[in-house]
Amino acid sequence: MNDIYVATRSRMQKALEALEGSLAVLRTGRANPGLLAKVHVDYYGSIMNISSLANITVPDSRTLVVTPYDRQATNTIEKAIRDSDLGFNPSNKGDAIFITIPPLTEDRRRDLAKTAKHFAEEARVAVRNLRRDGIEQVKKMEKDKHVSSDDVKRAEAEIQKITDEFVGKVDSALERKESEILA
Repeated sequence: MNDIYVATRSRMQKALEALEGSLAVLRTGRANPGLLAKVHVDYYGSIMNISSLANITVPDSRTLVVTPYDRQATNTIEKAIRDSDLGFNPSNKGDAIFITIPPLTEDRRRDLAKTAKHFAEEARVAVRNLRRDGIEQVKKMEKDKHVSSDDVKRAEAEIQKITDEFVGKVDSALERKESEILA
C-alpha cells in the first residue's frame, strides 16, 4: 500500500510542478526571465530555446535585457521575440536586446487571471485522475485477494487525504498568481 501512496504523491507533485511552470510564463506586469521561456529561435536550422542562446537579465522591474552568446544571433532572437504571442516590441542595441514590459490593462489582467484559473483547473483534474488511478490499483489488489475490504477503505481514505493536500496546494498556487496578476 505504501508504494501506491508514494507513487500517487510523486505523480501529483509532478502535476503541481507542471502547473507552477505554466503559471510562471504568465505575465504579471513585472519583468521576469520566465516570460521568455517559451520563445523558440530558429538558429542555424535548429529550433532552440532562447535561454540556451542568450543570457536574460532583469535590470529593473520593467525591463529585460537579452544578451546573445553569439552576436550573429541577435537579429534572429529579436525576430523570434517580436513574432511570439507575448506582445513585446524588443529594441536591438547591437550587442543586446532590450525589452520594455508594458503595464497591463485591467482587461488584460482579468484575462490573465482567467488563464491562470484554467491552468489550475487542469491541474485539479490531473490530481483527481491520479486519485482515481491509485484507487483502481487498490481495488485491483483487493480483487486479486492481496488486501481486505477494510484495507481498501483505509487506502481510499489515505489517497483522498493526499488528493485534498494537493488540491489545496493547487489552490494556493493559483491564489498567489492571481494576487500577482491583479496587484
